[in-house]
Amino acid sequence: MGYTHVTVSVSNLQKSKPPYTASFLVDTGAVVCLAPANELRDAGIEPEGREAYELADGTPVEYDYGFARLSFMGSDTVTKIIFGPAGVEPLLGITALESVGIGVDPVTQTLKRYAALPLKTKRTVGARAMGRYD
Repeated sequence: MGYTHVTVSVSNLQKSKPPYTASFLVDTGAVVCLAPANELRDAGIEPEGREAYELADGTPVEYDYGFARLSFMGSDTVTKIIFGPAGVEPLLGITALESVGIGVDPVTQTLKRYAALPLKTKRTVGARAMGRYD
C-alpha cells in the first residue's frame, strides 16, 4: 500500500493569523488530526484540553488538543486537532475527511469526493419499534 498525502491549510477559527499549510498524511486509522504544536500556536490555535491517545505501536501518550479550521481539496471544515511534538508528520484523520464528503479509494489510494453526503441512516427491520437505526 502507498501513502496518500494532501495539502491542508490550518487556521484558527477566526482566520486572524496566517494559516499553517503543509502536506498531511491521510490516516484512515486516526480519528482526529495532528500537527506540530509550534505550527498550530503560530497559526493562532490555542489548546482547549488534554486527552490520552494511543500511538500506532500501542504506546499511550497525552497531548493537548484544540479546534481549527481546515481547508483542503476545495472544502472547509472545523475539527479537533492534536498539538503534536516538533517535527511530527501532520496527519489528516478520518473525521475531517468524512465531514466534507471525501473518502480514500482503497484500490488506488487516492482521495474521492462522495456524490452526496448522507443526512440519515437506513432503517433496519424492527429498528423503528426498538428505537434503533443503523
